[in-house]
Amino acid sequence: MRKLELHWQILIGMLLGILFGFLMTQVDWGKDFVGDWIQPFGTIFVKLLKLIAIPLILASLIKGISDLKDISKFRNIGLRTIVIYICTTVVAITIGLVLVNIMQPGEGISEETITKLTDTYAGDSGVTSKMEEASRQKGAGPLQFLEDMVPDNALSAMTNNSLMLQVIFFAIFLGISMLLVGEKSAKPMKKFFDSLNDIVLKMVDLIMLSAPYAVFALLAGVVVSSSDPELLLALLKYAGVVVLGLALMIVFYSIVVSTFTRYNPLTFLSKMSPAQLLAFSTSSSAATLPVTMERVEEHIGVDKEVSSFVLPVGATINMDGTSLYQGVAAVFIAQALAFDLTIANQLTIVLTALLASIGSAAVPGAGMVMLVIVLESIGFPQDKLAIGLALIFAVDRPLDMCRTVVNVTGDATVAMMVAKSVGKLGKPKVKNWDDHYNEVK
Repeated sequence: MRKLELHWQILIGMLLGILFGFLMTQVDWGKDFVGDWIQPFGTIFVKLLKLIAIPLILASLIKGISDLKDISKFRNIGLRTIVIYICTTVVAITIGLVLVNIMQPGEGISEETITKLTDTYAGDSGVTSKMEEASRQKGAGPLQFLEDMVPDNALSAMTNNSLMLQVIFFAIFLGISMLLVGEKSAKPMKKFFDSLNDIVLKMVDLIMLSAPYAVFALLAGVVVSSSDPELLLALLKYAGVVVLGLALMIVFYSIVVSTFTRYNPLTFLSKMSPAQLLAFSTSSSAATLPVTMERVEEHIGVDKEVSSFVLPVGATINMDGTSLYQGVAAVFIAQALAFDLTIANQLTIVLTALLASIGSAAVPGAGMVMLVIVLESIGFPQDKLAIGLALIFAVDRPLDMCRTVVNVTGDATVAMMVAKSVGKLGKPKVKNWDDHYNEVK
């Protein structure tokens, strides 16, 4: 009997997790049961993916660069990657602003709902911590992001997944140095990283065997910890605008893939679906990165020289879904709290959301930190910031899950575009977890 495709297995796990979570909300002991006995399996899965993220970036990026015979090729890949990422982010913010101005979801929020949301969330530790982090980031100098990219201790950077840009910097620096010392001197180190890369990718295959069960646990946990259904209903129009914008971004990516790479967009989405479903379940581009790299390289055919640079950088600085959300959320809050926005304010939102996305961490909840920075850039009253965040906090987690799907899809799209432009988009070479099983059994 033909084995069910991985994305169908994951999708079934997600649906069963949502159903199970809903059933558990109907009993008094359900939330504690899911938290104690179900959710830990999802947490372990996410930890395993994060565990191999740094070794995978190191191995694949150093291998990709050391395989190049000409450093100018790397310069071409890097320049094209940054330019395309900036362009797709601007498109995302623009789509968000156009939709929120046309549909005006903030106009329908009653004073009673605003009061209830404020009372429920304004003092929440999640809101206050986001505001504190935003203040810290805003107080940094204009070149702080460049300073933060360079580690003073490579080993220390490798112990913290939030310092991914530092790991990328070190890997690029080491890879280029290996090219410059000559093939003979670099050969032992190159063989080590080639072997490490193959081993880590095999670890991805093994971890993915548990993906359907893990997303069941993750989604069950999300459902039982969800907010007051009445508050979610009150924010339905706002959430609908964000989701519509994110759906339009997926359509935009499909058109770009079809136009620039001549690749069937439906096939592209099908190949990427396991990574997209994991992005939805984990709300983290960084946690999904190992799976994104495996799908793009083995199932779509992007050469490692391209994917090893484009995807780790994208997981860190390319946040199209999050940037779109910034535009919608900022205007929604302004509409709901009667803060008039000029055309100049909206252009400021585009620029600030673009810059904030570059410095934002690829972790759950980073979008809220970015939003504070965006709101402050347009002169939003400081005393109303907590109220503004409280307005959208109830639906932030489900929307975070949706926008992470767009972030991951955008990374894969750009990887395909860059690969096509430098002649590195070839035929897929799928590897399975048990390819060499007979040799060791």
